Amino acid sequence: MKGLKKMSYKFLRELPPPNILFQEIPVSEEIKKVKAARDKEIQDVLTGKSGKFILIIGPCSADNEDSVLSYIEKLAKVQEEVKDDIVIIPRVYTNKPRTTGEGYKGMLHQPDPNKVANMYEGIKAIRKLHLRTIESSHLSCADEMLYPENYAYLDDLLSYVAVGARSVENQQHRLTVSGFNVPAGMKNPTSGDLSVMLNSIKAGQIGHHFIYRGWEVETEGNPLTHAILRGAVNQYGRSIPNYHYEDLMRLIEEYESRNLDNPAIIIDVNHANSDKQFNQQPRIASEIIHNRRKEPIIGKYVKGLMIESYLEEGSQAVNGGIFGKSITDPCLGWPATERLIYHLVEKMNQ
Repeated sequence: MKGLKKMSYKFLRELPPPNILFQEIPVSEEIKKVKAARDKEIQDVLTGKSGKFILIIGPCSADNEDSVLSYIEKLAKVQEEVKDDIVIIPRVYTNKPRTTGEGYKGMLHQPDPNKVANMYEGIKAIRKLHLRTIESSHLSCADEMLYPENYAYLDDLLSYVAVGARSVENQQHRLTVSGFNVPAGMKNPTSGDLSVMLNSIKAGQIGHHFIYRGWEVETEGNPLTHAILRGAVNQYGRSIPNYHYEDLMRLIEEYESRNLDNPAIIIDVNHANSDKQFNQQPRIASEIIHNRRKEPIIGKYVKGLMIESYLEEGSQAVNGGIFGKSITDPCLGWPATERLIYHLVEKMNQ
């Protein structure tokens, strides 16, 4: 039509299929065994076979391989000390959703945040990072699924996948989750609508027939799809927490009214639950553990926490230059993180 600008795409480079990356960056038999053992341990918590508690913990975004590995090596030492009570899943979030699409979108887009986007190099970088993480710490990790197609590059390395508040209503995300063989946490949308989250869990738990990575595929469903509460934002842009006793009881009631497998709740103690006040995370975590101890049904359903933490407290600009300090949302520093983990174990065993 006259006067309308024609839509166009500039095709930069064709990305390799996953099997090419698997050959270029292979996984050893030893690491496969480590991941299999980790997968079982995590899944046993979500199915109720284990009474341990999950901590999905780490930086808001994995922006630098060296600092992420340094952080996770510290986590691994703590994991050994708390292994009877807690299963630590490092947050290695390599692709970041942005509200307007602007800003740093993670290592997948830019292996070096100061350079232009290069997703071919990014895919290789995130695979190497996840592999090095398991090799150095024997802890397999969690990542967020910004692009459903991206999971295929990491499906032999990840033990947990989160679907964010802005993606949880997307049909392709939901259908892709139905083919996972690891737990997938579906966050409540920013509106806080529980029915949207529960519908996404149902969609993830049942089988589907759809298009994926250029193929017609069929899935059997993922019974380990579950809820993540991350707080909400009202029409005035104000944060509304949803981790309190009443919020948990309301979600549990909704869960019990639906025919869903392995009902489980993970609570994100940052984002809208803390009003992005990162230093409030220990207080919120403590309240949740208290409610788990005092109310048996909450203890049954709430399986873990999601915490944003890094080597250094707070956040900085992309070129801030402080090793181990977040370049996206502010995080707890390591000393506060270590105290928090030990405090949670103490409180769980009171």
